[in-house]
Parts: sequence; C-alpha cells; structure tokens
Amino acid sequence: QVQLVESGGGLVQPGGSLRLSCVASGIIFSRYRMGWYRQPPGKQRELVAFITSGGSTNYADSVKGRFTISRDNAKNTVFLQLNALEPEDTAVYYCNARLGYIDFWGQGTQVTVSS
Repeated sequence: QVQLVESGGGLVQPGGSLRLSCVASGIIFSRYRMGWYRQPPGKQRELVAFITSGGSTNYADSVKGRFTISRDNAKNTVFLQLNALEPEDTAVYYCNARLGYIDFWGQGTQVTVSS
C-alpha cells in the first residue's frame, strides 16, 4: 500500500519560514519524481516544485528564490523549504510521487500565512 504523509504545515506570519516534509512508503522512492503542489482557497491545484530522480529541480515562477525542494532517498523523504512567505502562499500543500503515468498523492498539509 502506497502512502505519502505530509507534515510541517501551520500558521506563520508574513516573511516567516516553514519546512514541509513528505515521507513515502510502498514505492521505490528513488525512482520517482517527487513534487509539491498547492491548492489555495477557491482555486485549482497548482504545481509548486518538483525534483526528479536524478536531482534536477523545477519551480513555479511565483516561488523561485523563496522555496527550495530537496530529497533524501535514504529516508524516502522529500522536503520543501518555504522562506519569505506571503499571504498568497496560503494553501493546502500536497506531496506527489510520479513515475510515468502513475501518480500518488498525500492527504495535504495546511499552510496559512497571516499576521
């Protein structure tokens, strides 16, 4: 059974930081492209960043220079470091594992940026 379990969300003031984690089980983690998506209130889910099995990264323009994605294959974990947070970053953040046409999703973790 495949599971992706996110953690690290919460309430933070503008300009603050958070670190999200996603632990995967039931897959050969190192083979998967791992990504973070988010769904702001009342909007569609959007890609935030992904990291390939080879370690290449890609970011949405809105988060470049502020967010950093990384992975630890030994721990089956992908991270998203969120810095300089803005109210517009408020969303449910979802972890994604993708291999070809296979997609797995976590349950999401809420990030709220508010003073």
